[in-house]
Amino acid sequence: MSRSKAVAYAIGLPLALLGLIFLPAGTIAWWPGWIFLAVLILGFGASALVLARVNPIIYRARSRFQAGTKSWDKALLAVILPAMVAVLPVAALDAGRFHWSTVPAWVVLSGYVAVLAGIAVTAWAQAVNPFFEPGVRIQSERHQRVIDTGPYRFMRHPGYIAALLLFFGMALALGSFWALIPAALAAAILVLRTSWEDRLLRVELPGYDDYSRRVRWRLVPGIW
Repeated sequence: MSRSKAVAYAIGLPLALLGLIFLPAGTIAWWPGWIFLAVLILGFGASALVLARVNPIIYRARSRFQAGTKSWDKALLAVILPAMVAVLPVAALDAGRFHWSTVPAWVVLSGYVAVLAGIAVTAWAQAVNPFFEPGVRIQSERHQRVIDTGPYRFMRHPGYIAALLLFFGMALALGSFWALIPAALAAAILVLRTSWEDRLLRVELPGYDDYSRRVRWRLVPGIW
């Protein structure tokens, strides 16, 4: 990643989060929003520092969608990404402005646990997998191979279970049950994406079919 792009991410992402949270809330004095923003920035900031040391190539891999990304994946992401982003303004409208939900403190705390777990699992997966790209494709020009270390010892798509934790965790951490609706939509499409990607890898990535026999679970060990 170029220095200018890194600076743009460092400035643009927090500003976007501020708009998504505090404009719907109708006030910048909504302290749960500030707590959430601080936890999110600190969590992802810490993971970024770790990845910069252990697997810096991941920033280039994840900087954009690469040539060869499957068209069906782009269609799925066109639903997943807006639904994921919608979690924040829906939660802010609910918990920060209209107070439709009454969320117990222990549920909010569990949301933060899920968010931090999602960040940690994502960082762990990216730390061991240099082929962790935003789009689904076979990276033949990079000599893609099966990764079976780190969290990939337990599930075949740890990045996706981390995303599910983030979807639902963000809604609950902000104190909103209504935000679980866009979170559930994003999660449902992500599960479909997991199934389709897994099918592609079995057919097109050498060694993946054997790996899938060793590691049986796609997302949740013992369930699926």
